Amino acid sequence: MPVPSPDGSVTPARTLLVAGTASHVGKSTVAAGLCRLLADRGVDVAPFKAQNMSNNARAVATATGDGFGEVGVSQYVQARAAGVPPTTDHNPVLLKPRGDGESQLVLDGEAVGHFSAGDYYETHWEDARAAAEAAHARLAADHDVIVAEGAGSIAEINLQHRDLANLETARFSDADVLLVADIERGGVFASLVGTLELVPDDVRERVAGAVVTKFRGDRSILEPGLREFEDRTGVPVLGVLPYDDPGLPEEDSVALPAPGETGVLGDDDAVPPDRAVTIAVPRLPRASNVTDVEPLARVPGVRVRFVPLDASLGGSGGHSDRASRHADAVLLTGTKNTVDDALAACEAGLYDELRTFDGPVVGLCGGYQLLGERLTNAAVEGTGDDETVPGVGLLPVETRFSPAKTVEPVERELRGNGPLAGGDGPVSGYEIHMGETRLLDDVERPFPGEGAVTGDVLGTYLHGLFENRRAREAFVDRVYESAGRERPEVGGDDGSSYDRAADLVSELDLEPLGL
Repeated sequence: MPVPSPDGSVTPARTLLVAGTASHVGKSTVAAGLCRLLADRGVDVAPFKAQNMSNNARAVATATGDGFGEVGVSQYVQARAAGVPPTTDHNPVLLKPRGDGESQLVLDGEAVGHFSAGDYYETHWEDARAAAEAAHARLAADHDVIVAEGAGSIAEINLQHRDLANLETARFSDADVLLVADIERGGVFASLVGTLELVPDDVRERVAGAVVTKFRGDRSILEPGLREFEDRTGVPVLGVLPYDDPGLPEEDSVALPAPGETGVLGDDDAVPPDRAVTIAVPRLPRASNVTDVEPLARVPGVRVRFVPLDASLGGSGGHSDRASRHADAVLLTGTKNTVDDALAACEAGLYDELRTFDGPVVGLCGGYQLLGERLTNAAVEGTGDDETVPGVGLLPVETRFSPAKTVEPVERELRGNGPLAGGDGPVSGYEIHMGETRLLDDVERPFPGEGAVTGDVLGTYLHGLFENRRAREAFVDRVYESAGRERPEVGGDDGSSYDRAADLVSELDLEPLGL
């Protein structure tokens, strides 16, 4: 917290804006690494992102402390890395895409409605800017350093008059700017120079340094380019970060395969393919909170495979012919629009595939709703006029939608049954959903009063379930058992993701940034 000087004045918090030449260049990782690095050095630091667009959200305390709201997952992670309680001030404006050109607008953690991009910029952007500036001011009053994360590219010339996460943040926070560029995608020097040419002059003057990320190979070969870049622009290169993944959750869907395509997480060469298991994740068009699968992908021997909605899961019609499966388990993620994704999944044949699949199946949040018998009052959630939409029918539950939204962190006692057999004990996570789900039959529950289990099928509203070791280990054990394979023994974790991110940025020259 800033400390008053003898004359009573208070030195304002320093703000560093981690901006990028493009999306997915490593801004979130650099910001999280800096939060942990500075915190480890005794600096009172907090993260900030004025405006985020992501369906990967977390439930956190509101800035006033009188309830709970939503923030993007990266700011939740960065707050944890900084060692401060995550609040809605860390991400005061969140846009959650729901399809058909609309996004849900969340201000200071509270959903205020669904708007097209045009409607947002015409009627709500000024309110969003005011909320962001006020949130930053509160953080600056309580901390010494604010590590702000930009969004996409800082040089989008069509958005310069309303670029809240980049240009407006730099201005109202009086920030120094660290420009991040990804060498993996090629053209790194053109990206850096072009970005500096296109940003407004007042923000260009704030750029204190650049960092190159995702570098592989011989640094000496890169050196001539770094020197010429510095000579041309006068901007020092503060570091070149190696290609590495510290294991932080992905902020958005850029890293996911497109709907209709296949992608794999967790392809670990330490475990031979014949001893590994595959968890299929059908790629819902409006998937949200897909970070729920990432802890599983980090388990040695587990491949998380995103598959198209029309992909075969290798179901065996209820028989235990494990060799016929294309997957050893199925996990249905959350979705920003359960009703429309249910219609898409049914039309693509996913319902039939799930009904004949004989391995473990877990549905989280929207995935839980999909596994039920039906979705009612569906027009509240979907874009059509249907009152009732069928579910897969693997769980005897019914979900009724209403405008009310549940947002809260939770702690529960896991009853290890179904796909989580043997995982008894306390777990924590969060709920973010519309709709209330009720049982249509007397079945087991994974938690007291919540979720449903039938055989090897489980549904729950608990996001973050597999971040809990007991739940994760129980599920992986069950997948291996169902697949008829012996789970391999491999080495343990080599440290937290926050520490690995801090190690990644530890070689940066922070002196030009005043840190």
